[in-house]
Amino acid sequence: MVQYSHSRFDASFAALSDATRRGVLEQLGRTDQSISELAETFHMTLTGMKKHVSVLEEAGLVATEKVGRVRTCRLGPRRLEEEAQWIERYRQLWAARFDELDKVVEQLKHEEKINGRTPSK
Repeated sequence: MVQYSHSRFDASFAALSDATRRGVLEQLGRTDQSISELAETFHMTLTGMKKHVSVLEEAGLVATEKVGRVRTCRLGPRRLEEEAQWIERYRQLWAARFDELDKVVEQLKHEEKINGRTPSK
């Protein structure tokens, strides 16, 4: 079993749990922006946007650089590869369980057909 850094995972998933923060990542995927520009885009106060950016920065998903009075944000160094692997492992688990359930349902349908019964509506 692969061991993951729980604190890193917690920070990543906590950062991604908020729609505004996911939107900020989408924006920064297109172009770097200042906190002021992000606040305007999301109709938020500067203080509110700074808090969101701080959460993303702590998770390594956003990096900021201050030049003069402007703090510019860009995508950070984290690529969420470990998180994607963790999610994929559970996706495969659930897919396998649903495949088995489909087999059971098909078997029951086949048995009903053989026995001359029709499923009740």
